[in-house]
Amino acid sequence: MAHIESLVTETDTASDSRIAIIDIGSNSVRMVVFERLARAPRLVFDEKVSCSLGQGLAQFGRLHPEGRTRALHTIRRFSSLIGAMRATLLGAVATAAVRDASDGEEFVKVILAETGIAVQILSGAEEARIAGLGVQSAFPRGNGVMGDLGGGSLELVRLSDRSQTELATLPLGPLRFQGSDLDSKSITGEIDAALHDTEWLQTVRGETLYAVGGAWRALARIHMAQNEYPLKMIHGYRVPRFEMINFAAMIAGLSSRSIAEIPGVPKKRVASMPGAARVLERLMRMAEPEDVVFCAYGLREGLVFDALPMEWRDGDPFLAAARDSAEREGRYSINADEITKWAQPLFDDEHAEHARLRYAACLLSNISWRGHPDYKAEMGMVRILHAPFVGIDHPGRAFVSLAVGSRYGGSTGSSIANDAQKLMSEDAAEEARAFGYAINLAHTLSGGMPNVISETKLRERDGAIELILPKRHATLVGEAVEASLKDLGKSLGKMTSLLIE
Repeated sequence: MAHIESLVTETDTASDSRIAIIDIGSNSVRMVVFERLARAPRLVFDEKVSCSLGQGLAQFGRLHPEGRTRALHTIRRFSSLIGAMRATLLGAVATAAVRDASDGEEFVKVILAETGIAVQILSGAEEARIAGLGVQSAFPRGNGVMGDLGGGSLELVRLSDRSQTELATLPLGPLRFQGSDLDSKSITGEIDAALHDTEWLQTVRGETLYAVGGAWRALARIHMAQNEYPLKMIHGYRVPRFEMINFAAMIAGLSSRSIAEIPGVPKKRVASMPGAARVLERLMRMAEPEDVVFCAYGLREGLVFDALPMEWRDGDPFLAAARDSAEREGRYSINADEITKWAQPLFDDEHAEHARLRYAACLLSNISWRGHPDYKAEMGMVRILHAPFVGIDHPGRAFVSLAVGSRYGGSTGSSIANDAQKLMSEDAAEEARAFGYAINLAHTLSGGMPNVISETKLRERDGAIELILPKRHATLVGEAVEASLKDLGKSLGKMTSLLIE
């Protein structure tokens, strides 16, 4: 039996002011603003401008002149927006292009003089460490290797048991190969040579590669489309090793013209796609992970995570976000702890991950209370499937979505329910629906008020489900409660009875 106490005692504290981060990369300059510093921060602003600072760097050793002009203008705009938003600048960092260019330090001085923003040029090791923290903040239990592919470099971090044991930064960014005289075979040779020198990659065999970076996310988007994947969300998208090796090799062999004709590929990614695909293919061949998981978190989220007090970092990011949503949007006083413990006897044999998902479903069980009655189920399912949650995989997201849909009486044949069911096993889908009916029974019986269902019992005995109420609560029984109890029994394939003791 899973110990629910391990789920409900976590705390998530947050600061009150907005925080901004500016990331000056080889391809783009980006600013993100989070609502506050928290374990699961809410993104309130995200703007990226393609500046191509690293274009031609391998040939000329300097930042691209037009890119410098565009980047400086962009940073001026960001500086003004930070003031307008009354945000605190948590950090402004520059990565491979500025780090490697002969005029990189001079460019940083110009930024300070013209905008007042002090930019930190990250070393390769520091960039890798912080990007690794970003992945660990999204996948706290992740084991394997993080690969963060930027325009100018590839950062690798060995992740193991919430720690980082090895890291490397390699000059394998796609911009380094664009415009060079190297043919495909020579580029592959350079990639293999750099990866071969990173001997610790052999230790991640059979684990997971966490892929970070816009070019790799574009690859994932193409793979999703070709496989008609039901959820258009790249974060958490998982592909087995050999499948991704073959796919990446195919993309790497295409011409830019062919790639440009693929629906959904951003124009600015066309030129870098073959190189990015080749790096991913060779990395997966060398490291031999079991699969690749694409991650939307990286350097910027790592900076947030690095700023958190140590006591906040062990929190569950998904439950923290669900708890925050419940506090903001909750209608009733009944809480997730009470519902989870009350319904647990019917789901007593499940492992810790299922207990965690059930608890999350309880937290989010009022997510649609403001919606139109005819659309509450669909609204709840869509919001959970499409919300920017981290710390949960796609099957888990589908589980919670389906449970909340059932809590609102959603049809199992709706299009959104069908999408959720495609992401999970039939057994898991049945459990999710059943638990949704249990949540609905809890709300119906108690009217959403606390300390009511805790004075009743829900149990399984002799193959039937029993709801037991003390005499002082006998008047709570009505048609709605009886119908909700029958729905629960039907979902579990069991008879039901209601007892007054």
